[in-house]
Parts: sequence; C-alpha cells; structure tokens
Amino acid sequence: MAYKSDDKVVIAAEEHAEERAPYAAVTRQPQGKYTISSPEGKSKIPAILMVTFAAFGGLLFGYDTGYISGVKAMPFWLQSFGSRDASAPSGYSITTGQDSLVTSILSVGTFFGALIAYPLGDRLGRKLGLQTACAVFSSGVAMQTASNSIPLFVIGRICAGLGVGMISCLVPMYQSECSPKWIRGGVVACYQWAITIGLLLAAIVVNATKDINNKSCYQIPIGLQFVWAVVLAGGMALLPESPRYLIMKGRNEEARQSLGRVLTADADSTEVSEEFDDIATALQHEREIGATSYLDCFRSGEGRNALRTLTGIFLQAMQQLTGINFIFYYGTTFFQRSGISNPFLITIATNVVNVGMTVPGIMLVDRLGRRWMLIYGAIGMCICEYLVAIIGVTISTSNQAGQKVLVAFVCIYIAHFAATWGPLAWVVCGEIFPLAIRAKAMSMSTASNWFWNFIIGYMTPYLVDAGPGHAALGSKVFFIWGTTCFGSAVFAYCLIPETKGLSLEQVDILYRRSSIRGSNAYRAQMLAGDV
Repeated sequence: MAYKSDDKVVIAAEEHAEERAPYAAVTRQPQGKYTISSPEGKSKIPAILMVTFAAFGGLLFGYDTGYISGVKAMPFWLQSFGSRDASAPSGYSITTGQDSLVTSILSVGTFFGALIAYPLGDRLGRKLGLQTACAVFSSGVAMQTASNSIPLFVIGRICAGLGVGMISCLVPMYQSECSPKWIRGGVVACYQWAITIGLLLAAIVVNATKDINNKSCYQIPIGLQFVWAVVLAGGMALLPESPRYLIMKGRNEEARQSLGRVLTADADSTEVSEEFDDIATALQHEREIGATSYLDCFRSGEGRNALRTLTGIFLQAMQQLTGINFIFYYGTTFFQRSGISNPFLITIATNVVNVGMTVPGIMLVDRLGRRWMLIYGAIGMCICEYLVAIIGVTISTSNQAGQKVLVAFVCIYIAHFAATWGPLAWVVCGEIFPLAIRAKAMSMSTASNWFWNFIIGYMTPYLVDAGPGHAALGSKVFFIWGTTCFGSAVFAYCLIPETKGLSLEQVDILYRRSSIRGSNAYRAQMLAGDV
C-alpha cells in the first residue's frame, strides 16, 4: 500500500509538535524535574488518576485467572466435580483432560473476546465497549457460581473469558489514547499491576475459604467477581470517552471537552487545540489512504504496518512463553508435588512478589524506557528458570532446604517478570500501532496473548504430570521456559523500538523514519527538536 502523502503528514505533525511545546502537559526543568501542571496552573493529578482507574479492568483479568488454581485443589470442589480416587489426598480427583479443560477453556473465550473487542470498541466506543464486556463477564460468573457439574462450569468459564478478552484489549487502548505522553507508560503499566492485585486477591480469598465443607468454599471466591464488574462498569460511566475515538467519529466538540478533562485544561485552551490538531492531522492522513481492513495491518510501506502488527502479536506471545502462567495456573499443584509444605501460602507469597515488583516497573518504564527493560528482564528470567530446573532435577522432594531455594528462585523469576515483561507488553502494544489500524492490531495482539495462554494452560498438565501419554517433565519444564526467555531477549533487541516520552503521533513518525536499533537516538533528536 503506497503512502502518497507521508511526507506531508509527518511534516504537519512535527510542526504541530513544535507549536505545542509551550503548552505540553508536563514541562522538564533544567534540574530534570517534572512539573505536574498545565499552563493554566491546574494540577494534572486528577486527570492521571481518572485515566488510571480504567486499569481496574486488570483486576477482573487477574482474579479470574488466579482463582482456578486454588479452587481445583479444594477437597469439596473435587468431591462435587470429580470422581472417587483412593490415591488422591482428598479421596477425589479430576482427570488430566478435565484439569486442562477447566483451566485453559477461559483462554478460548478470551481469544474470541479480544477479536470481538475491535468492532465493539470502534462501534460503541471504548467506554460503552468496556461496560458491555462487564455484562458478558458477569453472565459467565453467574453460571460458574450456580454450577455443580463440569459442563456448566466450563460454559461459564468461556463466557467470563469473552468478557475478560474484551476488557484486556479495550483497557490498554483506552489508557493509551487518553494518557499524557510523559506518563503514558506508567499509566498503562498500572493495568498489569491491577492484574497482579487480582491474582493476589484470588489467592487470599481461596486460601480463606478452602476448608469450608460446602459449596461456599468455591462459590464465595467465584461470586466475588460480580463486585469487580460492577465497580468497573460504574466507574467507566464517570470517565471521559477517548478523544481520539471521538475525533475519528467526527464528534469534535465532544472530543475537545474530553481532551479538556484529560489534559486538565479548558476545552478552548491552546493546549487542547494543539493536541486536537495533532490527532486530527494524523487521522486525516489515514483517511486519505482509505478505509482499512485486517489485511492492511499486514501491508508494508513507509508506515511499516506489517512490522508493527507482527511486533505486537509476537510480543504478547513471548509474554506468555516466559512460562509465567505455569505458576499462576498450576503453582499450587506444582508446589504440592514438589514436597513443599503449605502450598496455598507459597502461592500467596508468589502473588505478593508479583504485586510488589510490578511497582518498580511502573516507576521505571518512563525513566529507563521500554526496550532495555524488556531485554534485561528476559535475561534475568532465563537465568532464574534454568536454575529452578537444575535444582528441581537434582534434589529430592524430601530435601526441604533445596525446596526453599527452588521457591526463592521462582520468586526472583516472578520479580523479573513483574517489573518488565508483565507491564511492558501492554505498554508497547498500546502505543506502536497507528490510529487507523489500532483497534484491529490491538485485538490481534491481545488475541495472540490469549491463544498462547490457552496452549500453555492446556498442554502443561500433559508436559508435567506422569502417566500414559504424559511427558512427566516435572521441574524440567523450566528448561523450556528458560529457553523461550532467551529468545524473548533476542526478540526485544531486534524488534522493540524505544518510545519513551513520545506522543502516539510521534511514535508513528519514529517508525517511518528510524530503524529499530537506532530508535533511541532518533527519539532523543525528536524530543530535542533536532528533526
């Protein structure tokens, strides 16, 4: 696809960027400090908190992902949904096939939910799209709460997955389109932090109810998800619609009002006008090219759509191939079989690490940047996972000291993921796509995340467990995850540009004019006004 007017739009966007400089959402002082205020003297903090609230959608994501590991290990749940098994600790068990299905079927729903999010977000808007997703999610929660058999439980997991898939696509998109550029990375990273909080809450609630000897043991942790859906849907009603979406729909006055709220400025201020003009200029160029389809996401040209789309798809795949959800899906069972006492408490501990170490990622993403954090994070995970695998295959389950070392390296591995690949995959995917294909490309990259989530969730029991038709890898599975983490480091070095501090429109210019490995230098020139 040819871009006949590329030079014109790039020049126009750069001219707007230069004109807008005195009115930027944040100014950098000679001492290197940021002032969080507009030219009119208004604080930016309320607007930042407002956009950050959308990250609450991550709590639904994390909680729904996290509760299943503990629920499957509950004696009463196994008694209700499984069959007698004299060899099982509780006297009941489910088959490996049922285990894989119950765990991974959520990702089937999320895969299709992510794809549905594109037409939903572009037709209904980001706000109403998220509220619709909450309604779909709630229907799935209702079915799981009321179920007393595997089939209905699985259907409920699929429906809840549809909602989570839509949310996981629309929240980062909404945040990227509404956040001030200087803190966009941190705001979008808060989405991953909310995911980790959801995982932690799930582990705590499951641990608190696991010994109840009736249906409440699993109905309480499952039914609690209604609260998260109501809070998100209600809160979104109070937030502004994405100004970029409104401009795309020709609702310019509403877009100015939305920009005013996002930038904490008057709708007729110069700051809002310049931001509006930047977005409108980029959108006009994309409209001159014509309507886009999914095929356009994979076309080459100066816009490098194919590179950007494939980067997002493979980045989300690599995030899952770090093996992180092996811990959060099967961690409780893995720790039980490794001879570790109190596996439920160890699961809580791993989730505490996940929550705590996401905070440095949020704080550093707009200071250190995206590219090198991804590279260093992948290398750190690679080392830890090889060590976990080596320890697991060289010590016995009765070696308590060795098991503690194994748990320690699992926690260090989670810490590396939480500070880097956890939040940064969402940050990068939220900012590398041009507006014309953003919804489509976001839906495909998010669907990629959930596709590999499903593959890992379904295959892991067969890879780890012993028995006919099983690989019986046990701890050796970490050799696989360690190798994929090394591949992730190579991927980040070759294909992830540095976009720290750039507006979404400037990211588009970066892709058109710079190489990946030269992106940091070109980014610095753009910010200095030298290009």
